Order: sequence, then structure tokens, then C-alpha cells
Amino acid sequence: MENTIIELKFSLDTFYFLMSGILVMWMAAGFAMLEAGLVRSKNTTEILTKNIALYSIACTMFLLIGYNIMYVDNVEGGVIPSFGGLIGSQAADANHSLESDFFFQVVFVATAMSIVSGAVAERMKLWAFLVFTVVLTGLIYPIEGYWTWGGGFLSELGFVDFAGSAIVHATGAAAALAGVILLGARKGKYGKNGEIYPIPGSNLPLATLGTFILWMGWFGFNGGSQLLISDKENATAVGQILLNTNAAAAMGAISALFLCKLLWGKADLTMVLNGALAGLVVITADPLSPSPLMACLFGLLGGSLVILSIVALDKAKIDDPVGAISVHGVCGILGIVLVPVTNAEASIVNQLIGLLCIIGFVFIASFIVWAILKQTMGIRVTEEEELNGMDQHDCGIDAYPEFVSVRSN
Repeated sequence: MENTIIELKFSLDTFYFLMSGILVMWMAAGFAMLEAGLVRSKNTTEILTKNIALYSIACTMFLLIGYNIMYVDNVEGGVIPSFGGLIGSQAADANHSLESDFFFQVVFVATAMSIVSGAVAERMKLWAFLVFTVVLTGLIYPIEGYWTWGGGFLSELGFVDFAGSAIVHATGAAAALAGVILLGARKGKYGKNGEIYPIPGSNLPLATLGTFILWMGWFGFNGGSQLLISDKENATAVGQILLNTNAAAAMGAISALFLCKLLWGKADLTMVLNGALAGLVVITADPLSPSPLMACLFGLLGGSLVILSIVALDKAKIDDPVGAISVHGVCGILGIVLVPVTNAEASIVNQLIGLLCIIGFVFIASFIVWAILKQTMGIRVTEEEELNGMDQHDCGIDAYPEFVSVRSN
């Protein structure tokens, strides 16, 4: 009977891992739809190509080397991974299948890379982006992931990041920021005298759909990070995590809605969408410890901060078409800093050290890779190619051919 119970718990936890991973994989569709809605129609096919290609590359690179670097045969509390081992040699006594563990982890890698695609949209060469994807998903992300979830020095230090506000989201934003700095702004975005010209997206219904898909996928992102559901304590924790995740997202959207009205007298849908995502990013650092009311407060702070951050980055002429750096970077930092407010096991000093190590390493490593790519194959399309659109330059296919045909007539 005891063996039967153990096997049932093993099966249940494995199934929960797999279902959570499927939800997180669905976030790839959310990123694709969000970004396709927030870029101009002439760049839609290219951004969709980026999203499906980056997901495929991330899965392959993490299978070949990334997972091994992050988790297998590493020294506890170390800084440099061992770069060795096979999937099957890790945690033979795990309470779920190792294959399900890999599947759950690999979709997180793809999420980090998806953050980059939106920030560099509408002017980056497709193949330069894909080469960077190989490096980030196969090397940069696994190294900083080892420091934390892989048992490295930050986990020994006591750095707390439950589901990846820094490990996934701020990492993607740091890599994106490095690329954006070297890439430059889109043509026509900023004037010579500091003017800022809005460049509206092509499909706000699509962007809204993408946000709801991401919101849904986040339940797997945060809920699955509990890792277990086969006993009363863990099942209760999963319920709390999902409740807080939803509460933070909802309040993030509400706070963004009201702040837009206060600042500009209008309800800016794109800001409201980013407000919901900001709430999700903030609560990801620790969705279990806060009460539902505190989760609402964290979401409120995130939904407000993301608007101020987007405005500030625009004034600094850092062109981010979808607001990814603000949503995932600035609000990822906020989430990490807020953890000690409700989690007695976390300290603000350790949280700041963890942030400095992760963001610093990812930004510097990414900047070096982007710079090498810029000097070799180039990272930006020509002005003419940018004017005509990335769809024609990179893909040769228009996302909305009827619209293009009517417009040309």
C-alpha cells in the first residue's frame, strides 16, 4: 500500500508539472500575439517568425547543453557550472519524472528570450537575433540560473526568487536593454529637439488577446513553481499562489487604467495591458507569502510603476515598442525588492546582491555578444528596409496582404 501511495504521488506531481509546463508553453503564443499587435502591420510576419523560431531554438539549446549547465553535476554554492552530465544523472530520487522537470524548465528559457524579441522589434536583423538566441538560451541564462535554482552561490546566500522575477524576467529585460542601446531607436520615433512621436501598433485586439493568454499561462508559471501538489500543504499553497497571481494582475490593470486617466485624461489600452503584465511580474518573485490584499497592493505598485518607467525610457530615447524592458525589467526588480515585506526568510541586502549579480552579468554578457554581432554580421537593417517593413525584407510575406494591396492602389 505504501508503495502504491508513493507511485500515485509521483504520478500526480509529474502530471502537474507537465500541465503547468503546457500552460507556460502557451505563453509563447501570448508573447507572439501581444507583439504582433503592438508592431506596425508591415512588421507582423517577421515578429511572428521570431517568436516561433526563438521558442524552437530555446528548446533545442536547453536540451543539448543549457539544462546540463544549469542543473547537472554542479557544486553546491558555486559560481562556475561544471558544464557536464546528462539529464538522467540528475536527482535520481526525485518525486517526479526528470523528463517532466526538463519540460517545465525549458519553457521558462523560451519566456526569457521572448522578452527580448519585443524590445528590439521593427529594426533588428532576423538572423542576428536568432544567433543571439542561441547564446542566451544555451549559455547566459543557464549560468545565472545555476546560481539560483541550480544550487549556486545565490541560493546559498538566501536570495529568494520563487518563479523568476529576476531569473527569467529581469534577465530577458537586461539582455533586451543591451541590444536596444546598441541598436538605436526606430526611424521617426524621436525628433532632433527631443520630441517623442508615438508609433501605434497595428492590432490592439490581437495585443489584448495576447495579454489574456499570458495571464492564463502565468498560472502555470507561478503555480507550477511550487513543484508539488500531491499533499494537503502543497495543494493549499498552489491555491494561494494562483489566487495571489490573479489578484496582482487585476490590480495592476486597474491601477494603470486610473493612472492613465489621471495623467492624460484617457484610458490608454496599451498601458492597461502592460499594467496587468506588470502586476504578474511583480508577484512572480514570491506569490505565496503575501496575503491576497498584499498581492493587490503589489500589483497596484507594479501597474503604476510600469507607466512611469515607459515614459521615462521614452524620454531617455530608449525605444522599446512593446514596453518589455519596463514590464519585465523594472517591475521584475520591484518584485524582488518587495519579497522581504511579506517573507521573513528574505533580506533586502541579499535580494539586492542577487539583483546586482544577475542583471549585471546578463547585461554585460549580452552587450558583448550584441557588440560582436554588430561588428560582424550587423544587427540593424538599412533605412530603406526598415521603411519598407521587416516582413518584405526578412520573410517576403505580408501578414495582411489584402490591406497592403488596397493601400498600394
